[in-house]
Amino acid sequence: MWFRRLRRQPFVAQVIWIVLALAIALSLAEARWSLAVVSAVTLVLSLMPVLAQRRLGIRMPVHFLAGIVIFVFATIFLGEAFDFYNRYWWWDVLLHGGSALGFGLAGFLFVFMLFEGDRYAAPAGAVAFLSFCLALSAGTLWEIFEFAMDRAFGLNMQKSGLTDTMGDLIVDTLGAAIGAVAGYFYLKGRQLGGLTGVLQDFVQANRRFFRKHRR
Repeated sequence: MWFRRLRRQPFVAQVIWIVLALAIALSLAEARWSLAVVSAVTLVLSLMPVLAQRRLGIRMPVHFLAGIVIFVFATIFLGEAFDFYNRYWWWDVLLHGGSALGFGLAGFLFVFMLFEGDRYAAPAGAVAFLSFCLALSAGTLWEIFEFAMDRAFGLNMQKSGLTDTMGDLIVDTLGAAIGAVAGYFYLKGRQLGGLTGVLQDFVQANRRFFRKHRR
């Protein structure tokens, strides 16, 4: 059943899962334990959205799921196993900004879900603020995760320590703000690039959580 479910997922996600499975097998065969751990952690985290869809009854649009899998793969596997963080100075900034933006949009959808999609009952400013706080909290938890991985497995996800952490949190703040503003514009019936379209796609795919939604 799991195999059939995975085959229905975005093609790019399937390719990444195959790459990670091969990386785990090869690293175990070569006794490269650190790479095996990084590959396994990446695989488990990248599969969690698929499990969440079934457990929570949420339907993720293709670009939602693909974006999550690519982000996890780029952050943990490429960033750590292939040292992209040190090879490309902008890698960390790009990923943190993108993740904060994604968390901002996800935070908005979660809060909007509490109002069952009633854009007229949901106070735009308050919903945007809560979205911002949730996204920034997620960024903070990620920094804690990096610290834990460094301590437990001898990685170097934090790079320069405090400077890297604070720089990441600043980028997280900017990304979270953009995501929150996109949610505000959506509630006001205005457009903000393609971000409001992303929100609309998710709402349409999960109408049972947004029963009071009106276009």
